[in-house]
Amino acid sequence: MSVINKIRERSGLAVGIIAVSLILFIVGGDLLGGRSMLFGGNQQEVGEIAGQSIDYQEFNAKVDELRAQYEQQTGRAPAEQDMAQLRDQAWNQLLFEIAYQEQFDKLGLKVSPEELVDMVQGNNISPAVRQAFTNPQTGVFDKSAIINYLKGLKNLPPQQQAAWANFERNLQQDRLREKYEGLMRLSVFATTAEAQKEYQAQNTKADIKLLFVPYYTINDTTVKVTDAQLQSYLDKHKDEYPGADTRSIQYVTFSVAPSKEDSAALYNEIKTLARGLGAAKNDSAFALQNSDVRVPLYMTAGEMPEQLRASIPTFAPGGIYGPFREGNTYFIYKYGGTRRDTSFTARASHILIRPTAQTDSAKADARRRAESILKQIQGGASFEALAQSNSADGSAQNGGDLGYFKNNGQMVKPFESAVFEATSAGLIPRVIETDFGYHIIKVTEPKTNLLYRVAAIGKAIAPSQTTRDEALRKADQFASQVQTKEEFDTKVKEDKSLVVATADRIPESAANINALADARSIVRWAFDDKTEINDVSEPFEVGDQYVIAVLTNKTEKDNVKVEDFRSELTAKVRNELKAEQIINKLGNSSGSLESIAQKYGAGALVEDVQDVNLANGFLRSAGVDPVALGRAFGQKPGKRSKPIIGDSGVLIVETTKLTPAPTVADYALYKTQIQQNSASRTGFYINEAIKEAAKVEDRRSKFY
Repeated sequence: MSVINKIRERSGLAVGIIAVSLILFIVGGDLLGGRSMLFGGNQQEVGEIAGQSIDYQEFNAKVDELRAQYEQQTGRAPAEQDMAQLRDQAWNQLLFEIAYQEQFDKLGLKVSPEELVDMVQGNNISPAVRQAFTNPQTGVFDKSAIINYLKGLKNLPPQQQAAWANFERNLQQDRLREKYEGLMRLSVFATTAEAQKEYQAQNTKADIKLLFVPYYTINDTTVKVTDAQLQSYLDKHKDEYPGADTRSIQYVTFSVAPSKEDSAALYNEIKTLARGLGAAKNDSAFALQNSDVRVPLYMTAGEMPEQLRASIPTFAPGGIYGPFREGNTYFIYKYGGTRRDTSFTARASHILIRPTAQTDSAKADARRRAESILKQIQGGASFEALAQSNSADGSAQNGGDLGYFKNNGQMVKPFESAVFEATSAGLIPRVIETDFGYHIIKVTEPKTNLLYRVAAIGKAIAPSQTTRDEALRKADQFASQVQTKEEFDTKVKEDKSLVVATADRIPESAANINALADARSIVRWAFDDKTEINDVSEPFEVGDQYVIAVLTNKTEKDNVKVEDFRSELTAKVRNELKAEQIINKLGNSSGSLESIAQKYGAGALVEDVQDVNLANGFLRSAGVDPVALGRAFGQKPGKRSKPIIGDSGVLIVETTKLTPAPTVADYALYKTQIQQNSASRTGFYINEAIKEAAKVEDRRSKFY
């Protein structure tokens, strides 16, 4: 009877749960929507822009619209990485429609219907329209094509009409943004005083002698830093350490690498496909249907993989070649004859000798050196060895080899002409001059326009379900034995095959964690309210591996703690303490800098810096130190500063010579420089200012 009673009790509980679920389903639109009366008012808000709530359904509808356009344009469904970009695009559109539009309305900025017509088919056609209606064969924009397209627009399918409407809307938005940014750029102004200051900074020169004691000369382990000192430093420099909502984790991975059995199974599968490819009447369609990798149907010898290229002498129509393994992919090929291309392909190596300056004498020296190297090669010297030791091009490490290239402008004209005028392989008997310098060229494979038709099937070696299950078993076994950070660390020490990776200050919107792509599941776990510091996750499947993470730290935007920036703060405070030690040891700093350095002992450097300016002054071992540089220019020649606590050490600077900038009557050049530098950053500043004014709150990471 007791068993029957328990069944009845559980049945009653189940009925109750179902009843509550039905009620919530029926009234869910009111109780669980964006204005939920039970669970708060922002459960379905993905964000807020300029006081306007962005509802999840509204946002998702915009994402779905972009997804449909993507599928229409590409012919495939977007991957998760593509979806992340589409969501960003949808969010940016909302930013534009709400925050930007508010600014446009205040200024009365609009795009009139007449202006839109002019952009599409008038006298000032938009670059986007020109690109869309440029003939790909001739490279010429055809205005009649756009007019004919618009005439027949009403007869096109609804999807294409909607796509055109969206295209025009984007044109209008781009034009509005151009107008707004144009107004902002025109408002950028530099005064004569600013231009004069910039001129002085660039052209006033100083010779400086400095004594520099780097912080690294004192061992870190000898300087103890307390939490109280860290907190005191943080309190004084709060602006330098802004708060943010982040998480830090450590993690281990269990790779789902294909096994030997997986490789053998695929090898057998591709041999079966080889028989099908050989028998297929439409071999290109058969290959496309069965291949994991897209391979061009026509290739030059140079474009072929090395193993296939080596098989060219044995090519016979209808012959099957392979399987060839390249990395984790097996390939088979069916040869189907040849045809001639309109362009040619060749392979060459070169040695580039650059002039040391753009003067006649420097160019003459470079030519003489190139001609000397050419004679050495003609006398039997190794081209590859001389390329490695003399060439100023990145190809030097490959013996000058440039690989295969076409005669379509890939190379500069004189170089291309020399290679494609050659009728056979070998050294070109003259030095070729280009804008880059002087080239000694060896044609390793002469030009050809012969294309080989090869239908290809490539199959990647993928882990089988058995292999995946084994990796998951290992990950599950690890996870079942660790519940805390301490247990995690102990288990990792026991298993020498595991490597712990660290990811610090991960933002809530992050899609990747270090090299882990599409790791949103781990990020969402780390930010879950139920996840506490030292908690260990269950295994997450990320790509071809399982990941187990442990949460090591949380930071909050409105509550900055020492722990959030412990390593950075420790370095700063430790350097301050080192600076105190160094200054105390330097004493009263009397005598020459050399005598002070000698008295100080190991670690003190005395260096001369000549012709330094304020605009981009570099103090040799001390690097860029604005305070020390400013002190050097602010004191008279012959004067010496007191010890300065710099970024990388303690400095004493002595100004030995100051050369004032020559007097000029016109500072227009420097006004232009300042205005151009400011104008180049206008777009970025506008975007940041508008987002700040709109008080944008982005909560998308709660949903995706």
